[in-house]
Amino acid sequence: MDLKNLSAELRNGKYVFGTAMISQSVLWPKILASLGLDLVFIDTEHTALDRETVSINANAYKAHGIVPIVRIPSPDPYEASKVLDGGAMGVIAPYIENADQVRQLVGAVKFKPLKGKKLERYLMGDIDLEDKLSKYLNALNEKNVLIINIESVPALENLDEILSVKGLDGVLVGPHDLSCSLAVPEDYDHPLFMDAIKEIISKCKRNKVGVGIHVWDEVGFKKEIEWAKMGANLIMHSNDLSIFSGAMAIDLQNVKKELGLDWDRENSDGVTI
Repeated sequence: MDLKNLSAELRNGKYVFGTAMISQSVLWPKILASLGLDLVFIDTEHTALDRETVSINANAYKAHGIVPIVRIPSPDPYEASKVLDGGAMGVIAPYIENADQVRQLVGAVKFKPLKGKKLERYLMGDIDLEDKLSKYLNALNEKNVLIINIESVPALENLDEILSVKGLDGVLVGPHDLSCSLAVPEDYDHPLFMDAIKEIISKCKRNKVGVGIHVWDEVGFKKEIEWAKMGANLIMHSNDLSIFSGAMAIDLQNVKKELGLDWDRENSDGVTI
């Protein structure tokens, strides 16, 4: 099955739709494919998924025409290589704060399987690659996607240099971590946070790098539309557990209301319904 070249679509400003998946049922790939999603974001930074499980799921999504992107546990090019070897078609690298981190990840994602001193010298601009090798690597890695998390003040301070690294396809803002780094935790309407989002979106568009913000609650969904209208084109919408929990809470509330029962308990997000 032909898979979208999300690398090109992100950099060309086209909308790309995805969601984060935590549950590992073999039924999910077919369901998500029927919804028309472009990618699935499999998280290994905050969830205890082993290498084999990630590989099984990445290949299952790929077989259904959905591009599997894995967030690696740290911005380590060897972690990126591991998930790509397992079947992923791209990585999300967490907590990036400087251009050198991006450059190393570009080497792992865009120039696989080249490693070592030769790759390092090429990435630093000290040497050119032989024509035959360059064509081979470009063809092999054409659809591999590199997305980085921008989620701290140092990342904002180095944003121009970070976005100038050739081979970067997209930026995914971590709103919770970024708001904490700005000392306005979870205040997504605060001027400091909003100014940061406007700066990130503007600079990404200027550098032809895709940009999105991962949200997972009702407040976030409203901001998701607002940010998309500002220019964000990577729509990373919620995750399976949040969607299930929210929908189940509403259904239970309606059932108990129809039965004349009181329902005053906290749902899984800590909100009293």
